[in-house]
Amino acid sequence: MLHVTLILFLITLFYLSIANRMTTYVNVLILQGLLLFVVSYLELKHIDTLNLILIMLETIVFKALAVPIFLRRVLKHNHITREAEPFLPNFVSLIITTIIVVITIVLSNAMEDVRLDKMFFVVALSTLFTGLYFIASRRKIITHVMGYLIIENGVFILSLAVGSEMPVLVNLGIMLDIFASVLILGIFLNKIGDVFKDVDVNQLTNLKDY
Repeated sequence: MLHVTLILFLITLFYLSIANRMTTYVNVLILQGLLLFVVSYLELKHIDTLNLILIMLETIVFKALAVPIFLRRVLKHNHITREAEPFLPNFVSLIITTIIVVITIVLSNAMEDVRLDKMFFVVALSTLFTGLYFIASRRKIITHVMGYLIIENGVFILSLAVGSEMPVLVNLGIMLDIFASVLILGIFLNKIGDVFKDVDVNQLTNLKDY
């Protein structure tokens, strides 16, 4: 069941590479948040009440509910309803994502650390690199925020790859990092939306310091 959930998470990365609509990105982030909760719940062998509450807050409440609702409000405020405009065609993005996954599989097979769960390692690194590619291959600033959230999901899985227990400080650190980044970038988007009708990274070249 655990590996099936990780494979489903990996499939969401492939789906993101060929998706074009903003609402699709948000829906995939919701699905990833739910999958992360299932993965962490199944992986942690000995879990106390505090850790369970933190995991629920971080995955279901925060990743699957709070952040997507916030992103939807930003999209609505800036009237971003049309499809995203990636620099590369969807087919090329799918090929690149596949190459990323294959490379991470090769790297995991080359490692001989018995304490490291290779399945977690593959999914975590694939998510990290796909998030970076997602940021580099999209034009709109809001998709860069979503790419950063994908990277955060990879960090979450990577924390599970190195052991069966998740420290409280790691949970708190990731939650605060996501909250601060989304809040700041959300305000940034709202301000730019008041100036530019199309929130495109290319428009940033027109900004001047007065």
